[in-house]
This record gives sequence, C-alpha cells and structure tokens, in this order.
Amino acid sequence: MLIISPDLCSFCLPLHSTVETPPGTMIPSDPITLVLSIILCIFVVLFLFGRKKNAYNLPPGPRPLPLIGNLHILDMKKPYETMHQLSKKYGPVYTIQIGIEKVVVICGFEAVKDALVNHADEFSARPKIPILDEISKGHGIIFASYDNWKVMRRFALSTLRDFGMGKETIENRISEESDHLVQKFKSFKGEPFDNLMILNASVCNIICSILMSRRFDYEDPIILKLLKMNNENAILSGTPVAMLYNAFPSVMRWFTSLMDKIGKNMDELHAFSEESFKKQKKQLDVNDQRNLIDSFLVKQQEEKPNPKLYFTDENLSVLVSDLFDAGMETTSTTLRWGILLMMKYPEIQKKVQSEIDKVIGSNEPQVIHRKEMPYTDAVVHEIQRFGNIVPTNVPHATTKDVNFRGYFLPKGIQVLPLLTSVLFDKDHFVKADEFYPGHFLDSKGNFVRKEAFMPFSAGKRSCVGESLAKMELFLFFTKLLQNFTFKAPPGAILDFNPAVGFLCGPVAYKTCAISRL
Repeated sequence: MLIISPDLCSFCLPLHSTVETPPGTMIPSDPITLVLSIILCIFVVLFLFGRKKNAYNLPPGPRPLPLIGNLHILDMKKPYETMHQLSKKYGPVYTIQIGIEKVVVICGFEAVKDALVNHADEFSARPKIPILDEISKGHGIIFASYDNWKVMRRFALSTLRDFGMGKETIENRISEESDHLVQKFKSFKGEPFDNLMILNASVCNIICSILMSRRFDYEDPIILKLLKMNNENAILSGTPVAMLYNAFPSVMRWFTSLMDKIGKNMDELHAFSEESFKKQKKQLDVNDQRNLIDSFLVKQQEEKPNPKLYFTDENLSVLVSDLFDAGMETTSTTLRWGILLMMKYPEIQKKVQSEIDKVIGSNEPQVIHRKEMPYTDAVVHEIQRFGNIVPTNVPHATTKDVNFRGYFLPKGIQVLPLLTSVLFDKDHFVKADEFYPGHFLDSKGNFVRKEAFMPFSAGKRSCVGESLAKMELFLFFTKLLQNFTFKAPPGAILDFNPAVGFLCGPVAYKTCAISRL
C-alpha cells in the first residue's frame, strides 16, 4: 500500500491560497485550486506507482500519458490492429498502458507459443477486468481464475467427451441439424436473406443438445431472445465505451448505462440456465445422466461433504452460459465469414463444390471424408485464419513473478497474447493479408498443417470445444456448399471490414442461396 506523507500533500498544495485550520493543516480556499491540487497529487502518486512497477523490468513500449496511458494512440474500434503495428517498432514483447494499468502484449507465433505453451502455467491466470469480472464473478470457466477454472475445465472436457464431442454420436446430431439448416435456406427460394440468427440458432442447437438435451426451432421466441441478448453482449463488450469502462470503472459507471445493459442480459441468460437445471434436478437419476447439467448435478451431490465447494448453482449457471456462448458464437461467426468469402471468390467456391461432388456426391458428408478432401479442408482452415474472430485473445495474467524473454514480469500483470499477430504472421503465411487456401496446401495439393494456425488459442486456457468446433465447421460448411451456390444480391457491395465487438465478425450482409440439388 502506498502511504502519502503530510509533507508530500503540503508540497502538492499551492501555499499562496490557503487558510489555517486546526490543528495547523493547510488547505486551499479556492475550489478550482483544490481540484488542481488533487489532480497534482494523483499525478505524483501515479509517478511513484509507475516507478515501483518499472522495478520489475517490464518490456519497453510507447510512452504513456498521465491517467489515460496509451489510449490516445489506440484505434478504439480495432485496438488489436494498433497493437500489432506497435510490435513492429517495439518488438514481439512490449508494454502498453491502458488507463493506469500496464499490459504486456505478446506478438508473433514464436513469442505467443513461448508464453502459452512453453510457459503454460505462468501465463494461465485471468486478470481482473471490470466488465468480465462483473459478468462472471469468478465463476464458470472462461473468465474464472485460481482453482475454480481448473476444476470446471476438467469437468467440462471430460463431460463433453462423455456426451459425444469428437465421436460419432455428436456427428450424427450435427448432420441432422445441418438438414434443418438446408431446409431453412431453401425456404428463401434463392431470394436475399440475412443468415445471422439462422446460423446462430443452428449451431446453438448442437451445444444445447449436450448441455440440456434440447433442440429449438429456428423461430422459437425463447432461443431468438437468448441469441439476441448474447449477440448484444458480444458487441457491447468490444466497443470503445467498454474499453473506457474497463480502464476507468469507478468514473465511467456514472456516465454510461453499458453495465446495466450487459448485466440485464446476463441476468436473463443465467435465469434461463437456472430454470433448466432446476427442472432437471427434480428428474435427476444418477444412473442415467442425460447431459452435462445432469452430470454437474451428480457431482454436486457427491461434493456436499467437502467444505470447499466447486459444484455450486452459481458455477453451473455461469458454466452453462460460458459453454452456450463459446459453443455458438465462434462457430456461427466463422460460418458467416465462410459464406461471405464464397460470395467474394466464386472460383474457390466452385473448386470446393467440385471436390464435394467427386468425393461425396449426393451422400451425407461425414468427418471421414475430410482426409479425402484436402482443398475443402484448406478452405475451412483459411476461413478461420482470415476471419480472425478473436483477434486480441481472451486476456491472460501471470500466476507468479516470471522471467520471460529477458524481462521480469510481476505476478498478476495482464498479458495479451495477440492472436491476430499469429494468424497474420508473414513468416508463416506467405500471403497473410489475402484469403489464400494455398497456405494449407503443398505443391501436390495435399493438406498441410500449420503450427501457427492458432484460432483456438493454445496452452492451458485454449478453447475446450476445439474438437467439436472443427467437426461442426467441416460438416456444416460442406453440407451447405453441397446444396447451394452462394451469390451476392444484385448490386450488393461486399464489405470485409469486421463489425465492432469482442468477436471479429462480418458486418450484416444478405446472401442468395441458389439450390444445386
């Protein structure tokens, strides 16, 4: 704790405008002078605080201004782009200041891999970010820290596998859902339509089947309301106002209703989760666990004698919301990029369809077909790379003081392993700024894995649903291009500037799905 001595305070106050008050304290008589004096004191405190931090030998970075840090040089709508550019001047590891908080930014595949894989334990914490902390309150899996996230992650991984992730059972569910999706697209009869809510609902049904053994119709008002709130929060949490709120929460809460909107949406999402698991609790059969919620409730019963509880109702509510969000938003956003890119590059779309016709024909796409379809596999991977849907990554923090690449980082400092700098690393992707499926093909047209392909992050906090997402993307994308040719509406201008939000999705667009079968 920093203690300001009386001598320091008196130094900050201008002596020409003071009045004597018992027992001899000097205070300004003019309100304006008082405000200026307080600001001067704050600058002195920040100066001393900054000197203390620098004792850790943080990486170099742009010079911050008092109070605002480096906010003035960031593109507030696309901060990841500014951060990527700064690495060209300051190197793959540098420090930037957001408000008064120092953040270590790690750029490029080698440096990010070094942090998340070679130093996995040291970089596995989450920082205290006001918006994210107020949403999760330390519960769940995505934003939780300490032992809670480890327990929830182990449970989620094992339970997702138990209920079919990566297995034929979940593949069958995806295939059935893709049939519903095809029928919905056909209903537009080639006329322009917005695919946002349809794709969200379709992908959402896969994770809902695992969480609660439930499927929703695409027009169901319950799922439409949940998806709308989820989309709104994903947008709000990535806006410039959100960045300012995270930097100055005690001030910004008086000037914006941001947290009221996000909080209200989260309350309703959690209420839906709670209603679902309360119903299942009444019907629970420990010998017949139907889904992830059932498995959690069984763990809850087994844990009761333990004084340190993890399987609580609060954790279940946030865990369900986390998996609902992560299991739907990222995959559906990637598919939306895929359709937009096929509209932009009809020659690539045609090559994918030729491979589908040759390998699958009119049969049902299956995961085993992927090995026989290198070009389609390469296109799906390139959509993920080029789409760059989580450009900043979910923020990390150090679990202890750590020596990293010649720098000494303190325990708890926020770290951003910038995924956009990995996916657009020109040392690993020769045409990084272009949509180029050749990144994943050799000279003979065989599929090639790239170590720098890291859309799901890496290390101990990587996406728990990675294998499910890969299966969904291949099956949904292949089924759609087997059945449709996607074209832009007449006169439409395709916009590849990403929408503002925590996820880097395409701006709203309409497509024409022309039936092939």
